[in-house]
Amino acid sequence: MTDSIRFLMCPPDHYDVDYVINPWMEGNIHKSSRDRAVEQWQKLHHLLKDHSLVDLVKPESGWPDMVFTANAGLVLGKDVVLSRFLHKERQGEEPHFKDWFESQGYTVHELPKDLPFEGAGDALLDREGRWLWAGYGFRSELDSHPYLAKWLDIEVVSLRLIDERFYHLDTCFCPLTGGYLLYYPPAFDAYSNRLIEMRVLPEKRIAIEEADAVNFACNAVNINQTVVMNKASDALKECLADAGFRVLETPLTEFLKAGGAAKCLTLRVTEPVRTEIHANVSVESRIVRMEGHLLDSGLISRALDLIVENGGSFQVLNFQLGEQRQSTSNAQVKVSAPSHDLMEEIMTQLIDLGAVALPQEVCDTNLEAVTQDGVAPDDFYVTTIYPTEVRIHCEWVKVQNQRMDGAIAVTHTPEGTVARCKILRDLKAGEHVVVGVEGIRTVRKAESREPRTNNQEFSFMGAGVSSERRVELIVEQIAWELRQIRDQGGKVVVTAGPVVIHTGGGQHLARLIREGYVQALLGGNAIAVHDIEQSMMGTSLGVDMQRGVPVRGGHRHHLKVINTIRRYGSIAEAVEQGILTKGVMYECVRNNVPFSLAGSIRDDGPLPDTQMDLIQAQTEYAKLLEGTDMILMLSSMLHSIGVGNMTPAGVKMVCVDINPAVVTKLSDRGSIESVGVVTDVGLFLSLLVQQLDKLTSPYRQLV
Repeated sequence: MTDSIRFLMCPPDHYDVDYVINPWMEGNIHKSSRDRAVEQWQKLHHLLKDHSLVDLVKPESGWPDMVFTANAGLVLGKDVVLSRFLHKERQGEEPHFKDWFESQGYTVHELPKDLPFEGAGDALLDREGRWLWAGYGFRSELDSHPYLAKWLDIEVVSLRLIDERFYHLDTCFCPLTGGYLLYYPPAFDAYSNRLIEMRVLPEKRIAIEEADAVNFACNAVNINQTVVMNKASDALKECLADAGFRVLETPLTEFLKAGGAAKCLTLRVTEPVRTEIHANVSVESRIVRMEGHLLDSGLISRALDLIVENGGSFQVLNFQLGEQRQSTSNAQVKVSAPSHDLMEEIMTQLIDLGAVALPQEVCDTNLEAVTQDGVAPDDFYVTTIYPTEVRIHCEWVKVQNQRMDGAIAVTHTPEGTVARCKILRDLKAGEHVVVGVEGIRTVRKAESREPRTNNQEFSFMGAGVSSERRVELIVEQIAWELRQIRDQGGKVVVTAGPVVIHTGGGQHLARLIREGYVQALLGGNAIAVHDIEQSMMGTSLGVDMQRGVPVRGGHRHHLKVINTIRRYGSIAEAVEQGILTKGVMYECVRNNVPFSLAGSIRDDGPLPDTQMDLIQAQTEYAKLLEGTDMILMLSSMLHSIGVGNMTPAGVKMVCVDINPAVVTKLSDRGSIESVGVVTDVGLFLSLLVQQLDKLTSPYRQLV
């Protein structure tokens, strides 16, 4: 038994499922067996007493969930932050837990009554004491986290929960001794998963499968090298054993009916303090004002939705509803976000909806000087289609030449201040550009009462993809010829469009380049931009490549990466400086594979490597096509047609496109060496690398 570790438990004298406040309770009203619940609780109680000390708090009639003491509060040293329960069904527990803590000599901190926080159910200390993991999204509010940091003098890392089955952090997340972490990644948003991966070493992250997650394997009690839980699969037990842990299973099925297991039934009340660790929290809050027909136009709903969808939280401080049909409403909303970057993203989108950041006394927007022609400062404000005004010398100045995806340059003339939209390449050193989001507003007509017909994020990738035909046989033949050409020192040229990246084929094309199957790459500005966007930001044209859904504000990402590459002067220099570390263009640079990017009238930026002189681009294409044995044309009708017109007969051409008309047009050029494949290019490239892995070429030349 470890005398230094002590837990608080509450006997299940009054336990039952009396109401529904989480998905696990649905269908289980009064279906829990009192006798089995008592038996299971006692087994857990005795098991914990064999390894630690256990205190008991008196159960109170009328509060059946008091048995889940993890929600009593959060303890660190002799300080405790008392829970503020979200649901009224549990709020009556608060005074009873408060009495117990005070009787034990703890200093009790109480949050404002309208600020939900559910104790150690949503706040878990790193077992090394380095920081506090704090969850939000269902039961606890993000705005509670700064209080935790202040009162407990510890760094707080905020994690957003997105699966309602795992409504508390401790249902899907369990820090373990030695810096290990047992968790279920799909319960968290992408930003939170990145935070976890930044904090916990890969070899110490134990990600569980859904089957274990729904058995509440993460809702475990960790005592040194022992992990006590309801149930674990053989694979999970083996994984934990390899990490040096012993799993003790004790059935808690009666408590699963209320959405809890081992961890929920306990509260560790002896949490040591590391004196060298001090308060730090990245949560940021701002107040915005919105005015207009907020209800009937749907503006307020969309604003609140985008705050939550981007990982933030909100509190409506003031809402004044218009008295007449033609009257406008106005609202003040406190917006909180787990980091400055997410706050800036949320604020940018709120400004797009017409919100204005307070205080109104801000006299000037933030300006930074352009230090390099064609390169905006970091964090420059990206313009939209909506009329925009910026705050200069305490006055609103209308932005001229309004357009999407530009920067706002501000100049002072004898006639007054001028603000103008400019595309990146037109920026000149010495100009001043608006950065951040303060002192900016978009102007919406107050009389507009109709909701927008499409409230989806701006995206080129909203359509579905048609079903595929079997292409394995033709891919097998293409793979065989590719291996033969490479091993005989031949030349393969790829012309590719951005669809390669959008469909997830970028990683496969990068591998072909790295392994010597490609000797030149032809394309436009877009293939490079979206490859670099995917490599640097995890999105392609604003679509999260892991989840396949548009990211709020993601359509600005391509402008950000263009700006970054322009700062370094070329793709190659960005690679050399360690800015670009993976992807198709990275592999071209690292493996000395030449590429030519032919510009077009629609290109943003463009990248400094993009050849905007069409005649020069054609010359570069023709030079790289000399001596080619095979051309892979991957979902780029414009560039593939151009390449086809430059290529003599005798060169094998493989045209891959989801659109049969494109394949037919390129395959009908009269060459028997042309092959058309009607399929998704991402699928094609995936199958191609799989076939290459299976081949053992007889043509490899020994050096």
